[in-house]
Amino acid sequence: MSGGVDSSVAAALLAEQGHDVIGLSMQLYDASGADGRASFGSCCSIDDLHDARRVAAVIDIPHYILNFERQFDEQVVSNFVHEYAAGRTPLPCAHCNSDLKFATLVERARGFGADMVATGHYARVERDAASGRFLLKRGVDPEKDQSYFLFPLTQDQLAHAVFPVGDRPKDEVREYARRRRLPVAGKPDSQEICFIPDHDYAAFVTERVPAAAREGAIVDAQGRVLGSHGGIHRFTVGQRKGLGLSTPAPMYVLELRPAERQVVVGPRASLEQTMLTASGVNWILDAPVEPRTVTAQIRHRHHPAPAIVRATGPSTAEAVFETPQIAITPGQAVVFYDGDVVVGGGWID
Repeated sequence: MSGGVDSSVAAALLAEQGHDVIGLSMQLYDASGADGRASFGSCCSIDDLHDARRVAAVIDIPHYILNFERQFDEQVVSNFVHEYAAGRTPLPCAHCNSDLKFATLVERARGFGADMVATGHYARVERDAASGRFLLKRGVDPEKDQSYFLFPLTQDQLAHAVFPVGDRPKDEVREYARRRRLPVAGKPDSQEICFIPDHDYAAFVTERVPAAAREGAIVDAQGRVLGSHGGIHRFTVGQRKGLGLSTPAPMYVLELRPAERQVVVGPRASLEQTMLTASGVNWILDAPVEPRTVTAQIRHRHHPAPAIVRATGPSTAEAVFETPQIAITPGQAVVFYDGDVVVGGGWID
């Protein structure tokens, strides 16, 4: 229970259905800085934990706060920092879901005698009668679908996962919350990375890894120096604003070269790519040894595009798109779908 409306409704629905529900919230970081103010962002704050406890009281279930500060720092925050320092653009929500909510949290839940872990994600889990495998499917609300962030879930984790709001649209979730008089019914959705103050991720990375702020050159594809920068962690593939360049036509970040401390820029057309490779691939369906037609999603808000994917190793894959895609970004996730079903996904190299 994060203190938001989605996980609150998930808990209320399960309790209403007669399940024996225990509310668990994760304390992910020290919520007070030296000056007494929140040291991280507003999401997952002390106020959110209080909201979760208030909801638990309304629906009459026990509520516990679990301290995951160490695990969160080691598995999510450190990955975020080092990915940016290495010239990649990380996706911390996917690591948090797989490494904490459906790994560590499943183990903690067993300590409570719980069989399943439910969250407020907009996704669905079904068991395929023919193969016996658990399927991860998109939530029915296309605007809120979060299956993209859940691709790392294993069969064992899916076997213990429940997504009570995945089969209904967001407006219906809020209406249910109002009807049940949940105190978070009108609470806005969080739109930020929970551990980044003031959205300034570059300053956060610099504080953790001062060497990331080493200056370097901004160059074009032919290696001509066009300007300078204060650290490659300040850039991501596809970025146009904030380059500090004066050029006849708009320039976009095409590539980051951490070893040379170079930011490579070029025209928008140069961002178009038809192929990607991925590592850390998790196959929820059988790995496609032979080329398989899928739709591939390279960002959370990216419209899935037709592609051919094949496994190139136990945890690697390559995908070829029918049409060029803009800004395929190393460090982001690529998720492969067959209709609404997640075939698998991995981290773009």
